[in-house]
Amino acid sequence: MIVLLLAINPSHYIACALNGLSAWAFNVLPCIFPFMVLTRVIIELDQTHILTKPFSKFFEKIYGVPSQACSVFFLSVLAGYPVGSKMTADLYEQGKINRTSAYKMSSFCSNSGPMFIVGTVGSILLKNAMVGFILFVSHIASALLNGLLYRKIKVKNEEANFKNFIAKPPSTFGDIILSSVQSVLSVGGVICLFFIIIEVFLPILSFLPKSVMPLGEGMIELTRGCIDAATLPLYLASIICSFLISFGGISTILQSMAMLKKLKMPVWLFSVQKLSQGLISAGITSILMLLI
Repeated sequence: MIVLLLAINPSHYIACALNGLSAWAFNVLPCIFPFMVLTRVIIELDQTHILTKPFSKFFEKIYGVPSQACSVFFLSVLAGYPVGSKMTADLYEQGKINRTSAYKMSSFCSNSGPMFIVGTVGSILLKNAMVGFILFVSHIASALLNGLLYRKIKVKNEEANFKNFIAKPPSTFGDIILSSVQSVLSVGGVICLFFIIIEVFLPILSFLPKSVMPLGEGMIELTRGCIDAATLPLYLASIICSFLISFGGISTILQSMAMLKKLKMPVWLFSVQKLSQGLISAGITSILMLLI
């Protein structure tokens, strides 16, 4: 069906792909590429513990993960999708965490950043910076609470595999740049693809009620859903945006899975983790909006 529609009106869908490319080039690339390089350098230097040492014991005790998880969480909150997943995969690849820890970390280290939540969604789309801060607080709180739901995850035969792991030699700065470029290019490809997919399914989505349509679009591609949600009453819009930001949409999930592919993590597991985080975030936002 999709191939047939592309063949009927290729210029229209090429324009959609270019819109996706533009969104990636002007909004995503400048934000995440420097952080991808920075976080990889921090990992290579083995200095992650210095950044968040006061909180490391808390993460070890509460979530049952190595101390590095603390710095991954904070950097994921600062940098946004999919830097947290990238850092988690890099730590696993270097033998500093095992798959069990990586699976646990993915439940609370895959987060959006303040530039998007407060700046784009709050101030620009919803035209209310205070709501943006509420969304950001809800997002962080939902990640921390979500991690508690998955702290008992275990991978079979994990210890034997981890003990036999052969760490890779240190990467050069050129290796770090190449790896980061490959990662950010894969993100751009997914964004362009899902801009086209939304356009293909737009006739079907248009049959949904006006209050539900942004949710349907956002579950496919986060930014598109938040844009349309902004046309709804503020309370409803904030709840929908809160869910979408923490869930991330299929597009963001696939971006993260591209980073986590070496972990052999099931897509369904990561999707369930993001879904539960989205529901927790929406619940927190609904309460905070009533209180504030």
